Amino acid sequence: QVQVAESGGGSVQSGGSLRLSCAASGPTYLRSCMSWFRQAPEKDRQAVATIESDGTTKYADSVKGRFIISQDKATDILYLQMNSLKPEDTAIYYCAARGRLCRGAISWGQGTQVTVSS
Repeated sequence: QVQVAESGGGSVQSGGSLRLSCAASGPTYLRSCMSWFRQAPEKDRQAVATIESDGTTKYADSVKGRFIISQDKATDILYLQMNSLKPEDTAIYYCAARGRLCRGAISWGQGTQVTVSS
């Protein structure tokens, strides 16, 4: 069973930066695909960025060039560096763990609030 916990949310002004962290534990094969999702009020949860065990990364068009997903190989901690933040980035951000090729059940964290003011 995979457990996931995010940290690092907060409030920032437009143009600022924040870094989110995610600690995951459990079988490695169930954590080979790690993602950040976000959900704004009254909107569906959407994928923001994904990193696979081979280092392949994918980003939503809305965050390309501003957000960077990375994973520390020594600690397995997942990061999301968010730069040039915009008010529309305001959402609850969730860390998610999945198996190989990003398939199978998703293990979710509890979420962390990010608020960007104009």
